Amino acid sequence: MKKVFVTIGFIIIIAGALVFYNKLYYPSLPIETISKREVLEKLNTSDQPIVFLSKENDQEWYIVNERNQSASDEIIKEMVSQSGWAFTDKDGSGLFFEKQGERLIVTTQKWTGEYVLVDIPTNWKE
Repeated sequence: MKKVFVTIGFIIIIAGALVFYNKLYYPSLPIETISKREVLEKLNTSDQPIVFLSKENDQEWYIVNERNQSASDEIIKEMVSQSGWAFTDKDGSGLFFEKQGERLIVTTQKWTGEYVLVDIPTNWKE
């Protein structure tokens, strides 16, 4: 009987370690090319307020470590405006920019209470 409890305890410890290492307790990502663990590693090793994550399906994904949504919006506005885009409006999770008659829509979504994912079309740097 004692061996059964030791075996069950060992399995629980191994399962807990795997969950913690792979960050399975975080919500799923809308990005298929990068894992949750890799996202957090990129964010934690960078000193930038916004970090590039991946390029997928003509979209660029970034992450902002910010609890205050308005502060992350300002970070995004600053980054996009450096490429000549002018901020025009915000509607829900979308930030709207214009440049030479073209329109750019940047969307954001909370990933956790601390992290905001940013989705920008790849043509924004042109």
